[in-house]
Amino acid sequence: MPELPRSFPKLKRILIRLYKSIKLPPIKLTVNSIKFFMRQLLIAIGCVLTIFLGGCKQPAKNAESDQATKSNQTTENKNETKQTGPKTLADAATITARKEVPVLCYHQIRDWAASDGKVARDYIVPVENFKAQLKILADSGYHTILPNQLYDYLAYGTTLPAKPVMLTYDDTDDDQFTIAAPEMKKYGFKGVFFIMTVSLNRPRYMSREQVKQLSDEGHVVESHTWDHHKVTGYKTPEDWTTQIEKPKNLIGELTGKTSEHFAYPFGLWNKEAIPELKKRGVKSAYILSTKRDPDDPLFTIRRMIASGYWSAPGMYRSMMQTFKL
Repeated sequence: MPELPRSFPKLKRILIRLYKSIKLPPIKLTVNSIKFFMRQLLIAIGCVLTIFLGGCKQPAKNAESDQATKSNQTTENKNETKQTGPKTLADAATITARKEVPVLCYHQIRDWAASDGKVARDYIVPVENFKAQLKILADSGYHTILPNQLYDYLAYGTTLPAKPVMLTYDDTDDDQFTIAAPEMKKYGFKGVFFIMTVSLNRPRYMSREQVKQLSDEGHVVESHTWDHHKVTGYKTPEDWTTQIEKPKNLIGELTGKTSEHFAYPFGLWNKEAIPELKKRGVKSAYILSTKRDPDDPLFTIRRMIASGYWSAPGMYRSMMQTFKL
């Protein structure tokens, strides 16, 4: 038993007063009885402190519990990610069976000149016609998508926005920058520009700075070869280097983004071209409105040329028929 504190006489007087005030039956207040009382008092105080401190610590325990729960959830999420692993590329039959997304192909956007022949006018969309065609798409609720979105939809079944459409532009003509891009901006549309790199900085074609600006504004710039030579005519490794590798690398340098999609000049392709494109990091390639390859549908994605002869309703009807919408 520990010694009573030096203030024992004072404590004794306090206890006597307390005892008299509550009118307890007479008892003999001795040192032993005071020691017993003190022990009981200390025990009571200890219990009170235990309860109080335990209650104070409870929120901390709750916080620790919450943190542990979050940690477990994070671990579970990580485990789920690990379990999910890389996406599995759909087989050719599944890709081919997916509903086609309309892809429109534009070339020159300008008013016809007297010197423009009948065939040429099919590839030259007058400015007001072009504006009306974009308007009808917007008014009909269409949303533009870009090549990576279409690729993910075809390859993995990723969801696309309602009524998707892709707007593509071939051959680097400067009116695509001065007319098409501002008109698309009115509707929040984005486009895909398949450029011939030989034409950059030449008269009537886009400059390198304009190409970079298009990319910076959220459009996509991809390759249409160096000088529009058909892939069916490539005979040597140097042909593939000149027409595919170098333009792809230059686009990457200009935009700071990897070029992974390709449009065949004239829409012409053959099976021999596909492995060569794959070797050079191309993920998908675009033809025109001809039959897709059942073995490599990602490398024969169809596009429809928007004819200069079509009104906006005419273009819209052709789009619906071509892509079976």
